[in-house]
Amino acid sequence: MGFFQFLQDRWAVLSFLAYQHMSVVVQSLVIATIVGLVVAVLVYRSPAGAAAGNAMSAVGLTLPSYALLGILIALINSGVGVSVIALAFYGSLPILRNAIVGLRGVDSKLVESARGMGMNRRSILLRLEIPLAWPVIMTGVRVSGQMLMGVAAITAYVLGPGLGGYIFAGISRMGGANATNDIVAGTIGILVLAVILDVVLNLITRVTTSRGIRV
Repeated sequence: MGFFQFLQDRWAVLSFLAYQHMSVVVQSLVIATIVGLVVAVLVYRSPAGAAAGNAMSAVGLTLPSYALLGILIALINSGVGVSVIALAFYGSLPILRNAIVGLRGVDSKLVESARGMGMNRRSILLRLEIPLAWPVIMTGVRVSGQMLMGVAAITAYVLGPGLGGYIFAGISRMGGANATNDIVAGTIGILVLAVILDVVLNLITRVTTSRGIRV
């Protein structure tokens, strides 16, 4: 069967799987952004805390996804639950690193000026530091989004939702009918979703970044 005929015959299934794939990535990315930003806020003022946060981010990214999935599936009997936890874990790491870099990169003279104007620590964080660091933070979010698109495909190994199931199905039937079509359709679908997500996140970055600091 030709590839385009294959797409036409399975469009409904592929569309649903693409929706699942995007949904689990977006939900996990929201969780990862919250976790990464909260941890960064807790540690960025301390040089030791910032170093520990960056080290955790670097070490965490070296953890093989199959190993983490194997540990989680032994504890949680749900492919969706395992997928969300694994994706949120991996997604939070680049966001944590970028948030620490962005917050620590705010000019200390601006912070001192804000204190001189009577702003408390919370106001400085919310009204000065986070807005100035926001483009750097959102760059981490965009990196995480692209990474999670690929990791979400791997979670099909533990029956996670999305297009990864098509890729694994094709690999398991390599040489059989439509095996290559399964792999190509799943791969192209993930690439398209990755581009769409990056465009949306780029738009969100521009809309939520103060005009005075837009590049």
